[in-house]
Amino acid sequence: FQRNQIKKSKIMGFGSRRSNDTEPEPVVVDPTGWMIDSPVADFLLMHTNEIKYMCMLGYTFMHGSKVFNSAKPDASIAYKFVNMILACTGGGIFVPIFINKIPVPLAQDAYIIAILTSFLLHTYAPVLREVLTKSGLFLFAGVFSYETLRSYVVCSLTAAAGAAIAPSQFSFPVFGPIICGTVAGCGGAFLPLNKGLEPIKGGLAPPMLTAFLGSAFYHLFLNTSLSDGCIEPGKKAHFHVALFFILVGLANAFGATAKVKKS
Repeated sequence: FQRNQIKKSKIMGFGSRRSNDTEPEPVVVDPTGWMIDSPVADFLLMHTNEIKYMCMLGYTFMHGSKVFNSAKPDASIAYKFVNMILACTGGGIFVPIFINKIPVPLAQDAYIIAILTSFLLHTYAPVLREVLTKSGLFLFAGVFSYETLRSYVVCSLTAAAGAAIAPSQFSFPVFGPIICGTVAGCGGAFLPLNKGLEPIKGGLAPPMLTAFLGSAFYHLFLNTSLSDGCIEPGKKAHFHVALFFILVGLANAFGATAKVKKS
């Protein structure tokens, strides 16, 4: 009778360990989590729409400064506006066409709103362009937001190209996404297309070189064993690309670069 009771209790679960009494899973500690767990990272990775819109305005304003400073005094408003759209979204036009997607100025209304706002500022408050050259704080803020958004564009379009392009000789597409990321970061320099190769006649400009290095690092890090064991590698790679862009941009803006003497 006792044996039957023991068997019965085991069948009913009284004499055995409950299945839900499992040991707690070990907590995974990310030793490099501080990179993306800070207010600075929140801004560089543009976690909120407010930060994104702020960077869009700074990005388009900086491009507008170049467009208005290079345009002839008698250039029409339509010429300046279209030229500004092409300068701000050049990479966002080329790369989506390459990978069979909708170009950025057609898909993102926020970009057009930011471009229009910056265009009105340059048109009716041209003194701001002079402030940009006189105020180091204003220039710092402009370059910081400009490079933050540019890093976002480069990383996003590099990842999109990597997902759209099928691998050929290797286990993942190698050169295609890097080329797309490079174009994403400097495509506006070649628009309108009547410029041809004039923008690189004297060598690669800093935005072109940083776009190539940033896209190459981002793509190769995420698709090779370099990111094995890394928690949230995409965000951390994006964080480093943004820091790299900002440091180079500030160095060029404030003249902290080595000058090569021509013999």
